Amino acid sequence: MPSYLEKRSIRYPIFGLMGITVVLLGILAYYNWLFALIGLLLAVLPFYYLFQLIQKHRKETEEYISTLSYRVKKVGEEALMEMPIGIMLINDDYYIEWTNPFLASCFDEDTLVGRSLYDVADSLVPLIKQEVETEIITLHDRKFRVIHKPEERLLYFFDVTEQTEIEKMYQEERTVIAIIFLDNYDELTQGMDDQTKSSLNSLVTQILNKWAQDNGVFLKRVSSERFIAVFNEHILQLLEKGKFTILDDVRETTSKQNVPLTLSVGVGTGVSSLPELGSLAQSSLDLALGRGGDQVAIKQTNGKVKFFGGKTNPVEKRTRVRARVISHALKELISESDKVIIMGHKSPDMDAIGAAIGIQKVARLNQREGYVVVNFNELDTGVRRMMKEIERNEELFSKFITPEQAMEIATDDTLLVVVDTHKPSMVIEEKLLHKIEHVVVIDHHRRAEEFIHNPLLVYMEPYASSTAELVTELLEYQPKNGRIEMLEATALLAGIIVDTKSFSLRTGSRTFDAASYLRGQGADTVLVQKFLKEDVDTYIKRAKLIETVQFYREGIAIAKGQPDQIFDQVLIAQTADTLLTMDGVVASFVISNRSENMIGVSARSLGDINVQVIMENLEGGGHLTNAATQLHDATLDDVEVRLKEAIDEYFEGRKKE
Repeated sequence: MPSYLEKRSIRYPIFGLMGITVVLLGILAYYNWLFALIGLLLAVLPFYYLFQLIQKHRKETEEYISTLSYRVKKVGEEALMEMPIGIMLINDDYYIEWTNPFLASCFDEDTLVGRSLYDVADSLVPLIKQEVETEIITLHDRKFRVIHKPEERLLYFFDVTEQTEIEKMYQEERTVIAIIFLDNYDELTQGMDDQTKSSLNSLVTQILNKWAQDNGVFLKRVSSERFIAVFNEHILQLLEKGKFTILDDVRETTSKQNVPLTLSVGVGTGVSSLPELGSLAQSSLDLALGRGGDQVAIKQTNGKVKFFGGKTNPVEKRTRVRARVISHALKELISESDKVIIMGHKSPDMDAIGAAIGIQKVARLNQREGYVVVNFNELDTGVRRMMKEIERNEELFSKFITPEQAMEIATDDTLLVVVDTHKPSMVIEEKLLHKIEHVVVIDHHRRAEEFIHNPLLVYMEPYASSTAELVTELLEYQPKNGRIEMLEATALLAGIIVDTKSFSLRTGSRTFDAASYLRGQGADTVLVQKFLKEDVDTYIKRAKLIETVQFYREGIAIAKGQPDQIFDQVLIAQTADTLLTMDGVVASFVISNRSENMIGVSARSLGDINVQVIMENLEGGGHLTNAATQLHDATLDDVEVRLKEAIDEYFEGRKKE
C-alpha cells in the first residue's frame, strides 16, 4: 500500500496526463470526430477512477494532518507539564506569573504563582538584572542550571545536582604529589654519631608517618632528606584548612631535642599527567627552598602559588662551598661576555647600589667592562650622598649609565646581572630583560611567585643579611689581580649596615665576616655614617607619622599618614624601623601615600611575626622581618582595613603555642 508521501506525489502527473489527453483528442476531432468521440468515452472511465483516488488522498491527508496536530499539541502539553524541566514566567517586578508543576514540586509547594522572587529564590534576581544567559545556582539543596530568556521573561531550570556531585567527586579524587624535604638535615647530622643520627631519623619518620596515617596519605622515604607523598585533592583541601600543622609539629618536636630541623614541602596539583605532577611538585619545592624553607608551596593551574608556614628565619649556611661554586660560575659567564650590565630595583637603596658596584668590580677583575644602570631621578637622600662621593672618582662614576644608554650598548654577548631583586616588574628597566638573553640573578629576598624568566645563574640566599653580603663573598673568590678600592668597599659595607640596621637585625656570623673583609679592604665606617645622616625636615616628618600610631593587636603598631600628605618609601620604611624600637612593639606597619595614585605599606617585625606573609596578602613581599607593598587606586582607609584583615588571617592560621 502506498505511503502518504507516495500518494501525495500521484496528483501532479495526473494533471499533466489529462492535459496531454485533451490536446490529442482535440487534434483527432479535427480530422475525424467519430474516432475522437470513441477516444473520449474510453478516456472518461480511467480519469473518473483517478479523480476518485485524488479525493480519497485528500481526505486521508486531512485526517493525517489533524491527527499529527493533535499529537504534537498533546506532546507539547505533556513536555511542558510532565517533563523534569522547570519553567517559570515572571513579570517586570520579579513576580512569578506561571510555573510548570515540576518547578513547584522542587520548592515543595503547590503553586508559586503570585509570589515574589525575593521571597522564593532571591539568588535569581542578580542573574535576571545582569541578563546572564546561563548560570548554576542552588535551590533547596539542589543544583540547577538556569537558562534566562530576557525578551520572553522566561527561565528554564535543569536539575544538574547529580552532574555537579560527579564533577565534585572527580575533582576531589584527582591525584596530588608532594615532595617533602628536610631543610637542614645534612648540616645538622654532619657531626652526629650514628646513634644520635638514627634517633633523629626515627623521630622525624615517626612524626611524618603518624601525620600520613591520620590524613590518609601514602608516604615513602626516598633518601635521607627526602620523602614522596601521594594523596588526593580532598585531602589537600583538609591540609590547607589546617594550615599544614606538620610544619609546626616537626619544628617544635625537634627543637625540644636541641635539633632545629624544619620541613619544606612542594606540592603538584591540578593536572592529570603524573610526570607533570612530579615536575610541578619539584618546582614548588624549589620555590619553597628559595624562600628560606620551613614552608609549603602549592602551584595552582592558574599560575598562582599558595604558601603556608615560613614562620622562622632561614638557617644560616655554615659552609662557603656554594659561594665559591657560584663565584667560579659567575667568573666563567663574565669571561664569555663582551661586557657586563648590572641593574638593581627601582628607587635603589644602599644595598642595591653597593651590590651593583661590587659586581662591577668582579667584571673588572675578569678584564671586562661593567656598567651600573641607574635612574638618577629616583634616588633617595642617602644614595644621592653616595653618588656625590662617587662623582669624585671619575673612573668609577663613568661606569654609571642610564637605562637608555644600557639599551644602546647591549649586544647578543652582553651579560645582565640583576641584584637585590628577582621580580621583572621591580627592575629599573624591564626592557633589558627582553633584550639581553644571558641573565644572572643575585638576591637575598625570599623568592616570590614572580620571577625572572630562565636565568643562566641564580644565587638566592634568604639567610643573608643583604645582597651586598653575598657579593662580598663572591669577591673573595675572584682573581687577586687588583685591590678593592676604598669607595667600593665602603659602598658594600653601607649596603650591609643599612639592611641590618647597624648589625641589629638578620645578622649572622658570615655577616660579620663579610664586614670584617670589607674593613680590611679599606671601607670607611665614618663615610658610611655620613651617607646615612638625615636632615631635620625628614626627622620631623617621621615624628608626625609616628604621632598617628595605634595598636591593633598586642604588640602590633599601625601608623597612617594623612590623605593630603605624600612620603617617599625611604621615610615610610624608616618610620616602621623607628616604631620597632619602641617598648612593647613586636611588629610595625606604616601606611602612607607615595603618589597621587599609589599607597605604600612598610612592615617590620622582630621575628615573632612573619610580616612577609601578611604583605603577600596585600600583593607585596619581602622578608620574615622586613616587607612592603604598593597598592594602586585605593584610599588610606581601604588599605588599613585590608591590612587588618590580613593580620587577622595570619593570626587565625597561626598555630597557638
